[in-house]
Amino acid sequence: MKTPECFEILVRNGLVDEVVSRLMSGKEADVYVVQSKGELCCAKVYKDARTRSFSQFAQYQEGRKGRNSRQSRAMQKNSKFGRKETEEAWKNAEVDALRTLAEAGVRVPEVYDYADGILLMEFVVDIDGSAAPRLNDLRLTAEKAREYHSEVINNIVLMLCAGIIHGDLSEYNVLVGRDGLVIIDLPQAVNASGNNNARSMLERDVENIKAYFSRFAPELISTDYGREIWKLYSTGKLNPASKLTGLFEQSDIPADVKGVMREIDYARILHERTLARASQIA
Repeated sequence: MKTPECFEILVRNGLVDEVVSRLMSGKEADVYVVQSKGELCCAKVYKDARTRSFSQFAQYQEGRKGRNSRQSRAMQKNSKFGRKETEEAWKNAEVDALRTLAEAGVRVPEVYDYADGILLMEFVVDIDGSAAPRLNDLRLTAEKAREYHSEVINNIVLMLCAGIIHGDLSEYNVLVGRDGLVIIDLPQAVNASGNNNARSMLERDVENIKAYFSRFAPELISTDYGREIWKLYSTGKLNPASKLTGLFEQSDIPADVKGVMREIDYARILHERTLARASQIA
């Protein structure tokens, strides 16, 4: 196909040899299959904020920081410079999340490069070597639905243990690759300790996944993994090996709101100190 204008710099720099085809168009980006250094990979081209249709953008931005205090202040004031930094933070969020989650053991596409607003990453394929289908493209047996549901829940736990919530998880952004399920589309990824909407977003992700798989395995509809997972996380008991039951019992003990707020403030301070150290090193 004719090379889109946005790829010209990457072609000149030798990062992309050829644009093979357009794979999909989403609400925040277009994805292409490209040839890069002799290998097929995916190129995700992020849409400009003016044309992006992702809703409730500010809700997902909460808790994200600039590269230093100046960028952070500008983002908070929503100045022209701040809006530019916010846009860059949105695009960089997926790159950072993919790398963090890969290290945590979550199956996500491997990141190859990121340049000029374009993310080069692994082209996930099925057992035949074709583009991997999304969960939504498949009709599952009850047994396979239960197996995949367990796999997704495990990945959600691994993500949360790494401090990240997908924020928009559904059957449309889970690929069925030849080596298992692959979580994709993370530009809206949420900082679990820095976003006041973290709990509701986690529970919504789990509910979306439950609703899909219960079409094929109806018994899953009665599970409550979302609240169970968050309870373990909020009490510091969640780890990758946590044994989940899918059950949740509401406690009658009054919530320690002040204690929770202290924990949140402490987590934010640690996060800000980490960013400051990283800025000083850079």
